[in-house]
Amino acid sequence: MSAPSPTEPEGAPEEERDFVRYLFWRLRPEWRWRPKPERELGRQELATVLTHPPRDLTLRAFSLVGTKAGTQGLLWMVTPRVEALQELESRIWGTRMGSHWEISHSYLGMGRRSEYLDEHAHAGQEGGHVVLGSKPYLFVYPFVKKREWYRLPFEERRKVMGEHFRIGHKFPSVEIHTGYSFGLDDPEFILAFGADRPEEFLDLVQALRPTEASRYTELETPIFTCLGTTVPEMLELAEGRSL
Repeated sequence: MSAPSPTEPEGAPEEERDFVRYLFWRLRPEWRWRPKPERELGRQELATVLTHPPRDLTLRAFSLVGTKAGTQGLLWMVTPRVEALQELESRIWGTRMGSHWEISHSYLGMGRRSEYLDEHAHAGQEGGHVVLGSKPYLFVYPFVKKREWYRLPFEERRKVMGEHFRIGHKFPSVEIHTGYSFGLDDPEFILAFGADRPEEFLDLVQALRPTEASRYTELETPIFTCLGTTVPEMLELAEGRSL
């Protein structure tokens, strides 16, 4: 699987760029042993923090209960200030339930326009200003290209990516959100695909496997299947429901 849009940064930024973060978390088992009234208050307290983030930060909540071992929830966040991400995380740790959170994975990137797209663009999906998608399913993974990719002439890379785009356009309902992480985090890119149904993304990935661009994939795991939900529902699913 390789991304339809990565490119390396060249020159100084010419557009305002948002930060995007994918914070995957799990709940320590000890929290479930607490008395029920304390847990209910803890959920309400943390839900208030997450539904009232810093004014310039927007987020969506997702559950991974039943889809991925080792993690239970995702906060997909966008903000023009990296300090806002720091402020929200500190607020989380300051709550009773949040003090029992563990971060299983965390990815930080920025939005920017791909140079391979020419005049073509997906509104809210490509560019410095990032818009959180509204699809019910989100598929997230870090992505790294082989170094040989960057030694190819730019026009050759653009041609290779053209094939990638043509296949991607056969799946118009699947949204792509590319975060650029060069120098900001361990991967080069953070890729997220929004879909109405999981099989749409499965078929897209399979169709991309034979492409020339896929030869230059170095890393594309772990992969996270995330189900969109509300903040209270995300917390309740992670804590566990009684019969």
